[in-house]
Amino acid sequence: MQSYDLIVIGSGPAGQRAAIQGAKAGRKVALVEKREVVGGASLNTGTIPSKTMREAVLHLSGYAYRDIYGISYRVKEKITMQDLAFRVQHVIKTEVDVIQAQLSRNNVEMLSGTARFTGPNTIAVEGTRGTSEYRAATIIIGTGTKPAISSKVPINGRTIINSDQILDMPNIPKTLIVVGGGVIGVEYACMFAVLGVRVTIIEKRPRLLEFADQEMVEALSYHLRDSRVTMRLNEEVVSVEETAEGVIANLESRKRIAGDALLYAVGRQGNVDELNLAAAGLESDNRGRIAVNENYETKVPHIFAVGDVIGFPSLASVSMEQGRIAAARAFQINAQSNPANYPYGIYTIPEISFIGKTEEQLTDEDVPYEVGVAYYRESARGQIRGDTTGRLKLIFHRETFELLGVHIIGDNAAELLHIGQAVFALKGKVQYFVDTVFNYPTLAECYKAAAFNGLNKLAKG
Repeated sequence: MQSYDLIVIGSGPAGQRAAIQGAKAGRKVALVEKREVVGGASLNTGTIPSKTMREAVLHLSGYAYRDIYGISYRVKEKITMQDLAFRVQHVIKTEVDVIQAQLSRNNVEMLSGTARFTGPNTIAVEGTRGTSEYRAATIIIGTGTKPAISSKVPINGRTIINSDQILDMPNIPKTLIVVGGGVIGVEYACMFAVLGVRVTIIEKRPRLLEFADQEMVEALSYHLRDSRVTMRLNEEVVSVEETAEGVIANLESRKRIAGDALLYAVGRQGNVDELNLAAAGLESDNRGRIAVNENYETKVPHIFAVGDVIGFPSLASVSMEQGRIAAARAFQINAQSNPANYPYGIYTIPEISFIGKTEEQLTDEDVPYEVGVAYYRESARGQIRGDTTGRLKLIFHRETFELLGVHIIGDNAAELLHIGQAVFALKGKVQYFVDTVFNYPTLAECYKAAAFNGLNKLAKG
């Protein structure tokens, strides 16, 4: 039986970073991956494919330039699923090569096959060449998640699909039902709406993206409706039927929603079924999540779990950090990270990004705050880019002026946020933006405009 200092199960963002951190610490590391390629769901079916598809949709549809050249402007008149898949496959191949080179450069050994625990320190890996057993002093689980299933929604891979099957659709439907108003459902709803698809979102909660700032979600909802998206909130699907024409979703309220296709995007389930957690003295909850402490240790001290398999926030960027921190903690390496400083990027159209508290949270906590808002349309760069929908909101303490939150909706929001993230993480004050010179013309100038807007309110008060 071959021995390692560290075995990482799963080569997604969390597993990659955990393995590389272990290798950087001079440890003998193995990384187990059951797919034929590295990257996990993030690279092969989730984050990278969806964001690449979004970029292809924006480019081919000419969406960004419609305000300038007219609503009928398009780069390609008849866009097909093949057009979208072509760009996605190109990016995936390149990223797989990059990751494999990085792992090889750091002397991380790849073990191909499905891992299962045979004891607290041992795993069996079943691959095409049979089963081999391995031992490690430390094991990190980073197996990620898969789309959740429901007995009410019979996935057939053609007209009733989950998010892993989007690019397998033969054609772009004329009408699409999206069940689930979370990140995945809303991102895909936006993409198809831009392509001219009539989309209906069904969500059992009273609003979309309930963890995001309400004002930003309201702005997104306005743009969705403007793209002819119908939102059925406070509604729940009780059954889905496949018909000769497409699909019908039957709601608890006795409504019947018809469409050419249906995307089921309600939650994800941890990939733990094949792990045989019991052999290691572990268990998962009913959604396949493994409980960990602040150091990502499970209840078995030498076994860690990171990434989507431990639950919220299920962001690739956060998973990477969790993998790094877990490996550092395992080998007593000093590594600092504060989850309160993690940014969120939601790749809707327009995209949303934020860090810190929302107005709703601060109100509940009785924190005295003020808000400053700037609009893209009032900046020269916003006009040049043709984005008149974006806005940037700063939330700061009324008495100390400390930055409490940054919320952005609009073009490049996820990139633009990092300026605010630096100030937020360093506990800077809103005056920083007033006293800073930003390149002109840039969207970054919105920080200065928002700061002036908020401070002017205090002056009038």
